[in-house]
Amino acid sequence: MRVLVVDDEINIRNVIKEYAEFEGYEIDEASDGMEAISKCKEQDYDIIIMDVMMPKLDGFSSIKEIKKIKDIPVIMLSARGEEYDKLFGFEIGVDDYVVKPFSPKELMARINAVITRTKANTNSNINKEKYTFEGLEIDMLGRNVYVDGVKKDLTPKEYELLQYFILNKNIALSREKILNEVWGYDFFGEDRTVDTHVKMLRNNLGKYRDKIVTVRGMGYKFEE
Repeated sequence: MRVLVVDDEINIRNVIKEYAEFEGYEIDEASDGMEAISKCKEQDYDIIIMDVMMPKLDGFSSIKEIKKIKDIPVIMLSARGEEYDKLFGFEIGVDDYVVKPFSPKELMARINAVITRTKANTNSNINKEKYTFEGLEIDMLGRNVYVDGVKKDLTPKEYELLQYFILNKNIALSREKILNEVWGYDFFGEDRTVDTHVKMLRNNLGKYRDKIVTVRGMGYKFEE
């Protein structure tokens, strides 16, 4: 497994490299966004660990450019933990967001979880199915979502969340279970991550947004 670590601070790159190599990953490094884009054009990676604030080109802009050429899972690193930053990251296709200072062990758990989840989604038999409810259509094979015939541009995580809801329709799901199943790691108390993605997903579903029902004090469920 190849991991691209992008951060202008060499000490952070070294810490991540040490822990990741211990886990058996092969590490490549970049010190800024421009270098990261060049490396992604030349090499394939299983996941990218990308800092937000860097010289030459920031992490968000770098990911937007990389996503144009390759669909690689991304974990963002940032010293800022504002909801706006996380929301923007999720909107451009980031899989996870880790605030500095972080625990290297927790970061490794998140890396393992994202890679495992990506592989499971790629190989799953679920992708051979199609779901239709009134004007809402989800093409599991093509990973496309249509609302009254109009294709919606969902982020990978929004799509995975919608797919999980549909596969567990009419079942009340706790935030903890959703985070564990969709993001693939144990609950770290980040229920805001689930809430933020549900808000984004509802916005994309338009008049079908009410199909995702809030279960007070627990989480959500998809109701037919």
